[in-house]
Formats: sequence, structure tokens, C-alpha cells
Amino acid sequence: MRITALAGGVGGAKLAHGLAQILLPENLTIIVNTGDDFEHLGLYICPDLDTVCYTLAGMANPETGWGRAGETWNAMTNLKRLGAPDWFNLGDSDLATHIERTRRLKEGQTLSQIMRDFCKAWGVKHAVLPMSDQPVRTIVETEEGDLPFQEYFVHRRCEPRVQGFRFEGVGAAEPACGAYEALQSAEAVIICPSNPWVSIDPILRVIGEIDKPVFAVSPIIGGQTVKGPAAKMYRELGIEPSALAVAKHYRSLLTGFVMDSVDAQLAEEVQGLNMRVFVTNTLMKSLDDRMQLAKEVVRFIGEAI
Repeated sequence: MRITALAGGVGGAKLAHGLAQILLPENLTIIVNTGDDFEHLGLYICPDLDTVCYTLAGMANPETGWGRAGETWNAMTNLKRLGAPDWFNLGDSDLATHIERTRRLKEGQTLSQIMRDFCKAWGVKHAVLPMSDQPVRTIVETEEGDLPFQEYFVHRRCEPRVQGFRFEGVGAAEPACGAYEALQSAEAVIICPSNPWVSIDPILRVIGEIDKPVFAVSPIIGGQTVKGPAAKMYRELGIEPSALAVAKHYRSLLTGFVMDSVDAQLAEEVQGLNMRVFVTNTLMKSLDDRMQLAKEVVRFIGEAI
């Protein structure tokens, strides 16, 4: 089965990794959010793209899910000593990624070209695409004013109350090279368990209408997120965070919805949204968990279409 997955963040990276273990490279393309990209210390940083790529390459920090395993912090220690901004930590190995990406972008190469070469260097055989080669910037509208996403997420630790979101540049952004073809050739699209507001909505805004069956995996389990501020965002926007809330968020798109066993009591309500429902363990604590969930999701899709 040929699948295109939409992903961002640690949860999205984990399911993408699981899918990559069971699907051949020609049968899986992963389109990744770039709305949280930003410039820091003069470098172009792509947190979601790097998290997905590092995870697929087996290089991600197993404790945090982001950054590099076995990382050292010599450059950051010395940058702090010199008075550089220290609210966004960059490890020594990670810095090499940002330095080379920035150099090549300044030469006029596209982000999709660069990430294709990086994936080859890291041994990632499946296609990983940025959602766009044009910049899109997620702005979090809060009670304390508008904040660029990384300012809200890292510097302010998600503390300001959320009132909404906007995606600057989305009107001029086009899907990255290969993204449209991947969507057209896919038998189904999987929305990974990523933050609907700030990881998936930017991708959907860029790629537009999807004319293939779409299946989503809930990032909310028992009213909470494993990582990240999605549940907090729902609550501050006046929506009770739950798997049902996620299903409603995507209701106009979905053929099917995957939710955790702890939320089984919500299955009937989700089915009432005119989508098929599959209930299973969606918490991915190990590689086996990632592969098992990926197998079950793909099997569910096969039965649904």
C-alpha cells in the first residue's frame, strides 16, 4: 500500500518511524510541518523536519525524542559565556545540520533539495519532504500578544494563554517539490499523532484539498498529550481536550480515526461524525510499539478502503 504521512513533532516522528519499518521506501512519503522553522544565531533551524529525520535515521535522543543522541554542548556553553541568546539549546552535532543547511539556502538551493541530500547522508531511504520550500511562520495569538511559535513554545514554555493561530506566508506557499505527486499517487493519507493546531494545520493549509482517503491517529490520550501543548491549547480555546475533539477538528477530511483504548468510551460518538473508528494502544514507548501501531493503522486502512 502506498501511503503519504503528514507529521510534525515527536509523536508524528515516532509513527513515521514505525511506518518506515513496515513500508518500502517507494511506498511511503512523509510531508513535514515547517511552520515552526525560524532563524536563530544567524542559522536556519527546522525543528520538526530535523526531529523526523533524526528519528528515521536512528539518531534521535531517546530520552527527549528531539535533538541528537550522544550530543555534546561545547559550542552552546561557549556561546552563553559570550552573551549569546541561550533560550534555544543547540547541540554540537545538531549545529552542523543548521550550519550546512543555512549555507546551502544562501546559495539558492531549496529546502527540499537540501533535506533530500541530508537524508541520503544519514541513511534515510524514505522520502521526507518539507511541506513547502517557501517560508510559512506559525504565529501563536495569546493574551500577552502575538508570539512566533518558538518564542511561545521554547522561550515562554507555552505559558501564555492561547487565543488563536495564524500562518504567515501561507497564501504564497506552494507544496514542496514531490509533495503533490506523493499525494496524487498515494492510496491513503495518514495524519500522524501530531499537534492538530500547529503541526498539521499548517501542512493542510499549504497542500489544500486532499482527494484521497484520510486517516488520523489521535495525539490526545485520556484527555492529555504525551508531549507538547495540544491539550492545553484545546482547553484555552474553550474545547475540552479529548480524542473526540481531535476527530471533530478533522471531521471534514477523515475516512477513519484511530484512538487509544483508554478512550474507547468515545468511539460511538466519533463514529457519529461519519468516520470509521479503530481502537488500540497508541502510546509508543518502544520501537516495537511504533511498528505495531503502524501495522495496525495500515491494516485498518486496507479494511476501510
